[in-house]
Amino acid sequence: MLRAKIDMNHENMQLRDPVMYRIRHSHHHRTGDAWCIYPTYDWAHGQSDAIEGVTHSICTLEFDANRALYDWYLDHLPLPSDQPKQIEFARLEFTHTVTSKRRLATLVADGVVDGWDDPRMPTLRGLRRRGYPAAAIRNFCRDIGTTKTNSRQSIEALESYVRRELNRTAQRRMAVLRPLKLVITNWPTEPDGTPVVEYVTVANNPDNPADVRSVAFSGELWIEAEDFAEVPPPRFFRLSPGREVRLRGAYFVTCTGVVKDSDGNLIEIHATHDPATKGGDSPDGRKVKSTMHWVSARHAVEIQVALYDRLFGPPVPGEATGEALDDVNPRSRELLTGCKAEAALGETRPGEVHQFERLGYFALDNALPMTFHRTVRLRDEWAAIQKRQT
Repeated sequence: MLRAKIDMNHENMQLRDPVMYRIRHSHHHRTGDAWCIYPTYDWAHGQSDAIEGVTHSICTLEFDANRALYDWYLDHLPLPSDQPKQIEFARLEFTHTVTSKRRLATLVADGVVDGWDDPRMPTLRGLRRRGYPAAAIRNFCRDIGTTKTNSRQSIEALESYVRRELNRTAQRRMAVLRPLKLVITNWPTEPDGTPVVEYVTVANNPDNPADVRSVAFSGELWIEAEDFAEVPPPRFFRLSPGREVRLRGAYFVTCTGVVKDSDGNLIEIHATHDPATKGGDSPDGRKVKSTMHWVSARHAVEIQVALYDRLFGPPVPGEATGEALDDVNPRSRELLTGCKAEAALGETRPGEVHQFERLGYFALDNALPMTFHRTVRLRDEWAAIQKRQT
């Protein structure tokens, strides 16, 4: 080893005889036999900052003890520019995740995630792929500020900033993740028997009512499987036999029956529509308790959707087990194929985020065709947490 003999009686042990280089005459797993001398982090840190023109080296709290050595080395070296300064502040930690590069690297190496840009990862690449707007991340970091005290931020708090930004900027679209066919039996047909196609007008974003789009509507639709119950449980207000609901921007429909296969599995449901309710309102003022989204079966595009849960189960990974990686949630991602979406989603640009009505915000993957990642749900979990705490 090569050491800097500073002051063996110094009260700060870092400034006695710190190691500058390690000398090893052995094969290195990366550089082979190119050299045998390797600088330590403390010796190289300040020099690298100075050479690269760094003015302020921002470090986490554990580097506080090394700042005196950082400054001593720079005080005794010829520098190409002004001497950089090291500043320490607390690491940004979140519930249900880890930000340790060592642990994140293990998740990548072990194939728990698909890479550093996996949408479940707390990396900027992962957050970007999942659809987190840069503005939401900046606003969150600005509002929480920096501190000298280690703490853990709620992941729901960050999601509330993402949701707030996307609610303002994202266009609305309709998509059905678990499709069930709805056939309107009294829908008009063309002379050749094919169902008539109409177009209904819906807003792209409620904050701008003038920005609208036309959506194809016909006699065969896809609806969410969970929006129908043959025997409805208490407080179930969606579609069931004999019940009337509103189809978003279109008509009131009433379920008249179901079709099942020989094994008793539900194939499709039948309903009638009220032609006087086009646009989603009844001229006689009658009310319904549920409004459902839908996709025209004839005009649908097929997509696949990735739904995400927390990457780590407990709020503080490793708190009970002793090792954070033991708390990885094996069901942190669910991939749904065969989902149906309105035709406008076929024009989505990679990385663009839309609100799937009633389902959440979804971002189109940068590389995988017609694959959408759920950015956040619609429900503001942070607001509920704050309410419970007060």
